[in-house]
Amino acid sequence: MSQSKVVSPIPGVFYRKPSPEEDVYVNEGDTVSAGQVIGLVEVMKSYFEIKAEDDGVIESFAIEHEDSIDAGQEIAIINAK
Repeated sequence: MSQSKVVSPIPGVFYRKPSPEEDVYVNEGDTVSAGQVIGLVEVMKSYFEIKAEDDGVIESFAIEHEDSIDAGQEIAIINAK
């Protein structure tokens, strides 16, 4: 089984939820499909979807909800199927 890393394309603030009152997009251990949204990065009040690039299972998140993130920084690891 191979692993793929999801990295941020831009600097900003990472969000695991679409809004404060909603549940997280995905949890560790959840199965995801390529193209599925796993979080958002906000920069200057604009939100950019962060998507899984491969089918697989979310092994771990490298950062927490509402953490600052740099471009190229790892967000999550997916165990690809």
